[in-house]
Amino acid sequence: MGAMLLGCIADDFTGATDLANNLVRAGMRVVQAIGVPAQPLDSDADAVVIALKSRTLPVEEAIAQSLAALRWLKAQGARQIYFKYCSTFDSTAQGNIGPVTEALQDALAGVPGSDFTIATPAFPDNQRTVFKGHLFVGDVLLNESGMQNHPLTSMTDANLVRVLQAQCRRKVGLIDYKVVAQGEVAIRERIEQLRAQGVAVAVVDAISNDDLMRLGPALKGMPLVTAGSGVAIGLPGNFGIVPSSTASTLPAATGLQAVVSGSCSLATNRQVQAFIQAGHPALAVDPLRLATQGATGVDVVAEALAWAEPLLNQGPVLIYSSADATAVKSVQGQLGVEAAGALVERTLAAIAGGLVTRGVRQLVVAGGETSGACVQALNITQMKIGPQIDPGVPWCHAHTEAAPREGLHLTLKSGNFGADDFFSKAFAVLA
Repeated sequence: MGAMLLGCIADDFTGATDLANNLVRAGMRVVQAIGVPAQPLDSDADAVVIALKSRTLPVEEAIAQSLAALRWLKAQGARQIYFKYCSTFDSTAQGNIGPVTEALQDALAGVPGSDFTIATPAFPDNQRTVFKGHLFVGDVLLNESGMQNHPLTSMTDANLVRVLQAQCRRKVGLIDYKVVAQGEVAIRERIEQLRAQGVAVAVVDAISNDDLMRLGPALKGMPLVTAGSGVAIGLPGNFGIVPSSTASTLPAATGLQAVVSGSCSLATNRQVQAFIQAGHPALAVDPLRLATQGATGVDVVAEALAWAEPLLNQGPVLIYSSADATAVKSVQGQLGVEAAGALVERTLAAIAGGLVTRGVRQLVVAGGETSGACVQALNITQMKIGPQIDPGVPWCHAHTEAAPREGLHLTLKSGNFGADDFFSKAFAVLA
């Protein structure tokens, strides 16, 4: 492959495509690798995004995977490293955002400038903004947005400086909106002031794309950038790259269409209901029924595929386990949080594989954990990033043994992203 400009490490699969989408829109040719590559990439790329499933792993495992990704990217000559996390700053009190950031800084020690980095999940296109260090989702603080009820990474504090400082040994500071509004020179001056005060990581305010575009030039040459996907819109210009539609070109779409949804976010629940209300066939998977299928002799995967098979030729179908927060907590109370999540992920991944075997070549997957499980079940190792469906969510194209000739068009949607009509809109983009 040609010289790699930007090497990216994403802590989940949908987050990786979210980042790759913004880089492609800004003109970069992007390949997304599922895990650290064990073989050469299929095509040249200006940026490579390594998708990990590390967001909710134990801290030590998340660090080990992230450092392995860093070593591979540096070996390919990446000029700048980008650690990408969710625009809702998903983490627990222990991490993994802070510990992974510091581990990457430690590994880059000796590289000029690696003693300092920024942190901001701001993504105004998806209504994620940071003001005075506080993260807003739309018009409300993070902890009032529904994220306080997230089953794995509940976020009860919107103050990102406080959240990140609790996870870090290094000192955390703030570059506020007044500085960002003044542009590159002021931002660089503020970075030097913070350095002099012993600050190693600075949360950055951003309430608009203009803020992110002002921030971009100030990050030129910074060895490590940590952020959500929003910051990506301002980085390609640092390498002399301009937006181009050719960066998002994918093969023509063929085959049947399906949606698999495991996210329980408010946005995905609305998308499920909109799809059903539009008259499309949908089948709900009951987690409690999954837990008893061994004793009852029921095969939920086989039932779901038998239901879908005669319907696929008539248009897209949806198979989902999405539910509201009350229902999710009830299931978790009976099965345990980790057991419930793993059971649903395995089931939906097996269903996704069965759908592709039955001719589905356009597959939408909703939910970060579900996306990771489906990609792994399909043994997908690389994806070419294509056109955007909604902010943060592109179509991709991947090679898989389940679709050996034409490959598979695939979109991995973060649970919180997309308009209510996202599922229908996705297939229209490929039409």
